[in-house]
Parts: sequence; C-alpha cells; structure tokens
Amino acid sequence: MSRPGPLSGFPELLPEQRLVEQHVVDRLRRTFELHGFAGVETRAVEPLDQLLRKGETSNEVYVLRRLQAAEGESDAGMGLHFDLTVPFARYVVEHAGKLEFPFRRYQIQKAWRGERPQEGRYREFTQADIDVVNKDELPFHFDVEIARVMAEGIASLGDLLPPMRLRVNNRRLIEGFYRGIGAPDPARVITIIDKLDKLPAQTVAAMLVDEGGLTDEQAGQCLRLAEIDGGDASGGSAFAERVHALGVSDPLLEQGIEELSSVVEGCASVNGERFAVVASLGLARGLDYYTGTVFEIYMEGFENLKSVGGGGRYDSLASDGKSSYPGVGISFGVSRTLLPLIGRGLISGSRSVPSAVLVALADEASRPSCDEIAQRLRRNGVPAEVAATPQRFGKQIRYAERRGIPFVWFPGDDADQVDQVKDIRSGDQVDADASTWMPPEDDLWPRVIT
Repeated sequence: MSRPGPLSGFPELLPEQRLVEQHVVDRLRRTFELHGFAGVETRAVEPLDQLLRKGETSNEVYVLRRLQAAEGESDAGMGLHFDLTVPFARYVVEHAGKLEFPFRRYQIQKAWRGERPQEGRYREFTQADIDVVNKDELPFHFDVEIARVMAEGIASLGDLLPPMRLRVNNRRLIEGFYRGIGAPDPARVITIIDKLDKLPAQTVAAMLVDEGGLTDEQAGQCLRLAEIDGGDASGGSAFAERVHALGVSDPLLEQGIEELSSVVEGCASVNGERFAVVASLGLARGLDYYTGTVFEIYMEGFENLKSVGGGGRYDSLASDGKSSYPGVGISFGVSRTLLPLIGRGLISGSRSVPSAVLVALADEASRPSCDEIAQRLRRNGVPAEVAATPQRFGKQIRYAERRGIPFVWFPGDDADQVDQVKDIRSGDQVDADASTWMPPEDDLWPRVIT
C-alpha cells in the first residue's frame, strides 16, 4: 500500500491542535448553556429537495449514491447538509409536537460543502450555531438575545483569538431605504449590494444600474448607505443620524433603524478592545430567507477570510403548512476561524496528551505497583499514565519531554523510601504522596497557548 496523502478540503488535526478546537467548543457550549440553550444534533443527510429549496447552493451539495448502484440508477435523493440552519428548520417541523416554544437550541457539528478548498474554506468543517424558534410569531427581543449570547461566547475566548467584530444590519432598514429611493426591485438590489465585499464599489454601482434598474443617482445613494459603518463602536444609534442625513424616508426604513439600534445597544456591555458589536449598513447577506436582523463575524488581521460566521432572522424558513416557525440564529465557523490560526502556528495546545504525570517504570515486575500509583493520582483528579517500557530513567524523562508531560513520578524502591516527583522543566524533585499530591493548576490539564 502506498503512503496515503492528505485529502484536499478535509482537514485533520494533530492532538495538540485538536485540543485547541475542543477548548473553544467547550467555552462556547458553556456560554450557550448558561443562557438556557439546549444542545441538539441533526442527522448528516437531508432530502435534496429540502437542501435546495432556499439559496443558490446546488453546486456545493455532496449527493449520496450507493457504490453498488445499478447502471443508470440515480442518487438516493439525499445529500450531506452544507450548513446547520436548513436541517434545523426540518428538525423543528418534524418534532414540533415534542418541543416547548420558544425553543432555544445550540448545535456544534460538522457540515460538508463542495467548494474549492482554500484557507478558511473547507469541504468538511465544524460550525457552532445558536437559534431561537417560536410558533407563529417571534418577538423581536430574541434578535437582541441571540446577538448578545454569541457575543458573550466569543468574548469568553479572551485573547485566544485575534480581535473580533460582530457586524449587524437589518434587512428591513436597507429594503425600506431602497423603497424610499424608488428602486423597482429592492430584493435584487440587496443581492447586488451583498457583493460589495467581493467586488469594487464602482463595479457594484454599474451592476445596480444594469441589473438592478437604478439610475446613477439612486446607485450612488445605495453606496452611500453601505458606507455607513460603526466599526469604531461609536455608539448604538450613532449610525441613525447618518442614515437620516441621506434624506430618504419610508416606514420600513424607520422600523429597521429602530430594530438595529436595539441590537447594537443591547450588546454594548460586551464591547471591549478585543470584541465589539457594530452597525454595518453595507452588510446584506444574499440568502433570501433572511427577513430582519442579519449578522456577520469578522476576525481582525484575517480580512482575506471574509466573514467567519453569520446569520439573521428568518420568518418563513420553517413551516408545516398549518403553522410557521419563525426564528433567529447565528453561526460561528469553528474550523474557518481556528484552522488558519493553527496553520500559521499562532495557536496550539501546550502538550499533545492530557497526562500531567508519567509514572516511571523500573522493570516489568513493578508495573502493577506503578499502575496503582497512576490510579491513586487519577482518583485525585490528576491525569497520569505509566511508562510504556522499563527503559533507563533518562530515556523515560526524554519520552515525557517529547510529549509535553511536565512531571515524572519515581516510585520508592522499597517500603522505607517514599515516592518522588520531578518537574522535568526545572529539575526540582521532591517527596510526594500519590493520594494527595497535586501539580500547579496551570499544569493539571493542557492549556491553549498563543
């Protein structure tokens, strides 16, 4: 068998890298649960008609087909989910009779997308989603709650990540503005404006005229609106004055301004040097199921990744024909955020194994007693392992050093000699009892280092 190589777009992490991912996921999960969000996991596959009914994603869906399918037999009518929102909408409708509404859920799970692999974009990746769904009508205050919970979750990661920005806009605001200037097709204008992060403003302006049916003056007004950005976190309603200064009026525009102000002001308490929630009126998010608040998460210094998360309000994504289940949610791209940092060596685990202690093994005859020492350490909450083979102690110390294990335990030779533990970094060696000894808190478990 030839030596296998990596499969493009399907990243695999080494143990010390996986530690980083687990640490981030645990922090996020803890924050979500503190706010009463329940964890769910949906199946990996969904019917194709479910996956393809919203948005332009058909070229990205991995389709299931049996290896032994008969000649001419088509696919199974199923594909791997490309995000967690569409399967969650199906989950809500299918299990509505067993859920209590409003239903708060978090979901940290893999998804698959058949796109060209590059830094920050993978064919298999992990996302962390939170949503609130209600029956028939969802009060607006949940838009504020969703933004604040995700903001707190990311802020809880502290300085493990570069500074982050949660950009917020409101589809009602921009649609009302486009109505106010007389745009013939506001939905089409939204789709074109969504390309501003990929195309020069001049190109987008031409598209607004050629494809959106706007005059040059109207296109200019749209671009001036998109330039309004609270990137300096200057205050919840500071953007509203700049919108009104453009001289456009519409009832839907005013509703959108009020809602956006509420979200930004509701998240003000989590703003700091490393994280901020800001109004950004150039944000549109092109998927057509968003109806109100929209979000995107950006990582400072990694603008090439574009957004590392996003979401918004969807009032009609989930329905069983009798009842509708409006919701609001936001997704954080765990893989999209972490893998570029890991790949550049900016973040890693402090060691490749959980073990804080390696119990040295003098000979095979002493293995049972060494196993007992390790068990006593574990009962005291100290992760420990016994050396694999009875090599010279110097080799066993080097073995622990290569794996990042900070302490080596030396059992006493007989009943008159007490055990000793050695900090192999400093060389300090002291008497110790496996039933009571504890390492310093920073050494007990692997840490994430930047």
